[in-house]
Amino acid sequence: MLVCQCNMISSKEIEDIVLDLLKADPWQLVVPAKVYAELNRRAKCSGCVPNVVDIIVRVTENYHAQQALEPAELVNIQSGLEKLKKQRIGVRRERRSTSHRAA
Repeated sequence: MLVCQCNMISSKEIEDIVLDLLKADPWQLVVPAKVYAELNRRAKCSGCVPNVVDIIVRVTENYHAQQALEPAELVNIQSGLEKLKKQRIGVRRERRSTSHRAA
């Protein structure tokens, strides 16, 4: 489907660019300006930008859904915090010697 009539850019081209950007860095913020820069073009009338944003969101969501770990492999944050708390119990938190007395 033709997304940008000014530059003759199809939705497939945009999807491919977004996937390439996400493969390079999965957590980067992909914006229309970055997509156009990768295509060596610029938004002329900007009428296509809302459609480009929709494509970016859809492709990014699908990419991260495919890369997601199984629920059993996800780290439970609460149990991780409890484990760290147990490790810290009994550890001296101050650098003063035990014979130091406050005046």
